[in-house]
Amino acid sequence: MERYAQTLSAAGIDDLAAAGSEHVTGHLAALRADGLAASSAARAMSAVRGLHKFAAREGLTGADVAAEVRPPAPPKRLPKALDVDQVTRLLATGDDSPLGLRGRALLEFLYGTGARISEAVGADVDDLDLAGEPAAVLHGKGGRTRVVPVGAYARAAVEAYLVRGRPALVANGSGTPAIFLNARGGRLSRQSAWTILHRAAEAAGLPVDGPAAVSPHTLRHSYATHLLDGGADVRVVQELLGHASVTTTQVYTLVTVDRLREVYATAHPRAR
Repeated sequence: MERYAQTLSAAGIDDLAAAGSEHVTGHLAALRADGLAASSAARAMSAVRGLHKFAAREGLTGADVAAEVRPPAPPKRLPKALDVDQVTRLLATGDDSPLGLRGRALLEFLYGTGARISEAVGADVDDLDLAGEPAAVLHGKGGRTRVVPVGAYARAAVEAYLVRGRPALVANGSGTPAIFLNARGGRLSRQSAWTILHRAAEAAGLPVDGPAAVSPHTLRHSYATHLLDGGADVRVVQELLGHASVTTTQVYTLVTVDRLREVYATAHPRAR
């Protein structure tokens, strides 16, 4: 707030009631001109907005002149994506026990369909059609349902689990229709799915802590990024991911462009 007081003082204002929206906007511009990050400027402006809101509510000023001044939006963070070799290492973990088969099937399903973790654990056996052209029905956000293809690797892993793993688990429960079961025969929870991925990531030597930690959504990000890297149309990827707007999907194109820049910078003789 001391910085804002200096801004007002420089404008010849010693009474908050004399400040206008132009002074609030000017303060924000000054913060950004000084190189303050968008997130830091947003925090500083939150304090300024709170001051004016309080002053207006207490009758110290005639109006809240900061109400219409919006803090800067932080830059959109690019989704984390594994490269193909990392995904391969991750999906190679597990064993042939019922729980090992379940873990491998779950990870192959997440990466092979781009499903959200809630969609994977919420899927039932009847949502799968592994004959002919394999596909899965996913029940997404807002009650939206979509059909996505299931790749050969995911199909093989899920079939192995359904034949050699799931029967042993379902015998411990009361016959839930869920594809992915816990050790007691009930529907696998999101938290348990996280644990499965966490252990697989550790076994594969991938990060499990910090900002680069592998999460179920990492496989969804990797699915979209690898599709776009392979030449898939962004609107097709939008449908596969179940995004209501293509603008949501377009964030992945930033990842692929960034990778193209890396390739260009290392491969082109006049790139540097």
